[in-house]
Amino acid sequence: MVSIKKIVESSLFKVTSLNSISVIIKLLIGILSSKVIAIFLGAPGMALVGNMRNFFTSIETVTTLGFQNGIVKYTAENKDDEIHLKKVISTIFITLLGSSVFFALALFVFSEFWSNQVFGNHNNYGFVISILALSIPFYVMNVFLTSVLNGFGKFHKVIYITIFGNIIGLMVSVILIWRLNIAGALISIAATPALLLIVTYLYFRSLMNMREYIHFRYFNFAVIRNLSSFSLMAFVSGFFGPLVYLTIRNNVIQKLGEEQAGYWSAMERISSNYLLFISTLLTVYFLPKLILAATNQQTKNVFYSYYKTIFPLFIFVAAIIYILKGFIVKFLFTKEFSPVEDLFQWQLIGDTFKVASMILGYQFFAKKMTVAFIVTELISLGILYTSSMFFIGEYGIKGIVMGHAFTHAFYFLLLGVYFKIKMKPASGVI
Repeated sequence: MVSIKKIVESSLFKVTSLNSISVIIKLLIGILSSKVIAIFLGAPGMALVGNMRNFFTSIETVTTLGFQNGIVKYTAENKDDEIHLKKVISTIFITLLGSSVFFALALFVFSEFWSNQVFGNHNNYGFVISILALSIPFYVMNVFLTSVLNGFGKFHKVIYITIFGNIIGLMVSVILIWRLNIAGALISIAATPALLLIVTYLYFRSLMNMREYIHFRYFNFAVIRNLSSFSLMAFVSGFFGPLVYLTIRNNVIQKLGEEQAGYWSAMERISSNYLLFISTLLTVYFLPKLILAATNQQTKNVFYSYYKTIFPLFIFVAAIIYILKGFIVKFLFTKEFSPVEDLFQWQLIGDTFKVASMILGYQFFAKKMTVAFIVTELISLGILYTSSMFFIGEYGIKGIVMGHAFTHAFYFLLLGVYFKIKMKPASGVI
C-alpha cells in the first residue's frame, strides 16, 4: 500500500494542490474585483467592463492565432529533439510576433472605430483601445513563453505565474479604478496582461536561451499546418463566442440601458466564479483521461464517472446558490444590484445544462474532432444570439438568461445525440 507520506510528496499531489490554491486565489480576487467595481462604478460600469472583457478575449484569440494548446503539444513532443524544437519555437515565435504587431497597428490606427463598436458612440474610450494595441505584442509573447513552459512540463512555474498575475491584476485594477474610475477599470484590462511578461520571463530564462532557438533559418511552414486545427477550434469559440456576447450586451444597452446590462454582467461574474472549479477539474483531471481513452467503452466510462460524481455535486451546489442568492448578491456587490436576484433561476438552469454538456465538449478537443466542434459551436452561438434577442423583446433583461438556458439545453441534447450515434459499436472509432 502506498503511504500517505509518499502521496503527499508526489509531484502530482503537489501540482494538484498548487493548482487548487491558484483557483482559490483567482476566485477570491474575482470576488474582490467584483466588489470594487460594484462600489466605485455601479451597474453601468459593470456593463462597460463586461464589454471590454469580451472584446479582449476576442482580440486575444485573434492575435495569438489560437496557438496556445498547439504550442504546448508540439513543445512537449519535441522537447528532447533540439533540431525539431528549434523549428517549432522559431516558427511560432516569428509568426506570433508578426501577427501581433499587425493586429496592434490595426487596433491603434482605428482605435476610435473599435471604441464605438465596443462601448457605443456616446462613450469615447479610443485611448483605451490604443493602450490595448500597445500592450498586445507583449501579451502575445507572454502567452508564447507560458505555453512553452507548459510544454516542458514546468507546471509549478506556470501556476506561480498565474497566481502572481492574478495578484498583480487586482492591485493594478484597484489603483486605477480608485484614481480614474471607469477609464481605470478599462485600462487595467487592456494593460495588465502585458505586465505579466516580466514575471514570465523571470521564470523562463532559466529554461533556455531564446537567442539560440530563434532564427529565420529554422522557420518551417509544416509547423503552421500542424497548428491549423487548433487555430480553427480556438478561433470559433474564442473569437465568435465573446463577439456574440458583446453584440447581445450592446443590444441590451441600446434597448434597456447600461444599468440593466450591468445586472446581467454581474450575473455572468457570479456564474463564472462557481463554474471555475468545474472547468479546472475538467482540464486537469478529465481531459487527460479522455485523451488516453483508446476505445468507445473507455470514453463512456469517463463520461459515466463525470455524471455520477461531478454533475450531481453541481446540482446540489446550484440549489444552495439559489437559496442563498440574496446573500450572494449583497456580499459580492451592493444593494443597487438587488435586481440580479431575479436572474438566478434561469442562469442556474442554463449552467446546469452547460455543466452537463462540458464533458462531451471536451471530447472534441481530446480527439481533435475539428469539424464537429466548429459546426456544433456555430449552431450553439447562432441559437444563443437568436433566442436572446427574442426573449429580450418579450421579457426584458430576464430574456438573456432565458436564452442562455434554452441554448445550453439544446446544445446538451445536440451533443448527446451526436455522441450516441458516433459511439455505436458499428461506428468503429470515434
